[in-house]
Amino acid sequence: MTQLRISAKILGELAQPYFCPRCFWLKMKTGNKLPFQVFPGIFSSIDAYTKRVVHGWFDDLAEPPLWLRDIGNIVGYIDPPHWSRFQMRIQEHDILLTGAADGILKLADGTIAIIDYKTAKYTQHQDRLLPMYTTQLNGYALIAEHIKMGTVSKLALVYAQPVTDNETARTNVVRTDNGFRMPLAVYIHHVHLRPERLEPLFRRARVLYDLPEIPAGRQNCDDCRKLDQLMLLARKP
Repeated sequence: MTQLRISAKILGELAQPYFCPRCFWLKMKTGNKLPFQVFPGIFSSIDAYTKRVVHGWFDDLAEPPLWLRDIGNIVGYIDPPHWSRFQMRIQEHDILLTGAADGILKLADGTIAIIDYKTAKYTQHQDRLLPMYTTQLNGYALIAEHIKMGTVSKLALVYAQPVTDNETARTNVVRTDNGFRMPLAVYIHHVHLRPERLEPLFRRARVLYDLPEIPAGRQNCDDCRKLDQLMLLARKP
């Protein structure tokens, strides 16, 4: 049995109500990407900048930003390890679970909180990606405790929502001599700590990955439709 290396985020796709076995199988066999799926790099840049702001806040002021106070009594941070050091083997299924946490915060009670930054509008109960994010963060919790980073007591999504209303756009604070500023409003979404719910996802990922042939896709899967169109175009003389 070939070891399956999978990120906590990709594992989270199996928790989505619109999960497609065919797309998952293809991603696992081709390096986690379908030919038309491109994630805009600007969001990763803003997420990385948010992390630098938080770490700089601690380093310069010796206290957390007020907009993180809902997470708990934060006393410091741990610089998240590179994904090559933030991983664990799930022996039963021979899966190497990997990840790259955005933020790891030290709490006053000696435990840690793991957070993930999202540059997006905050919708508390309507985010269709929430099952994936929940799995992702619980995967990080599993890894963090496995590599002895500490006991994880809290998980949270930190949404940085651009403030783009007309009134804000016309204030002097956003105007500079070489460009303009875009304010970000931060919202915290707490995620339940339930790493035991990952076991069925590990099992299903292993079963799908080991299939010798591509499985059937989910009915009305938009990605499958796009892939079929690409294959048809490739066959044309």
